[in-house]
Amino acid sequence: MANTVVDIADMKIAQGKGNELVTYALGSCIAVAIYDPVSQVGGMIHYMLPEASLNPNKARENPFMFADSGIPLLFREAYQRGADRSRIQIKLAGGANVMDSSNFFNIGKRNYLAARKLFYKNNLLISAELVGGVSGKNMRMELGGGQVEIKLPGGEVRIL
Repeated sequence: MANTVVDIADMKIAQGKGNELVTYALGSCIAVAIYDPVSQVGGMIHYMLPEASLNPNKARENPFMFADSGIPLLFREAYQRGADRSRIQIKLAGGANVMDSSNFFNIGKRNYLAARKLFYKNNLLISAELVGGVSGKNMRMELGGGQVEIKLPGGEVRIL
């Protein structure tokens, strides 16, 4: 099985049975996994912050650091590889409240709301999600069938 790692502030596209996309250490970051079951094209982004306007220079250097600049690129690349908008399944994980016990910054929640807003504006529905909480998660998507697994601390695995 070909395992492609999606790093923090990164995006990858893969296709077909036997391929997987995986990302680690989702704290306040969000991973968006998209999948077209017919073309078996899938993609994943692991973004850190909600809006590119927070740091326009960084956004130009790496648009995948931000929800509003990275998510549209994820979809564009998937469409170029054969995914069809009408069949896309969207799954989210992350958005935890880590190291911010006073909820002052709310980065996890703001990251989650940025994705929701983008999908709402583009008339796209989220198929499944596991967001929030206070601890990190890992996400893995298998590209033969689009199954997404979220691994929680302590070894618990949830299927989305």
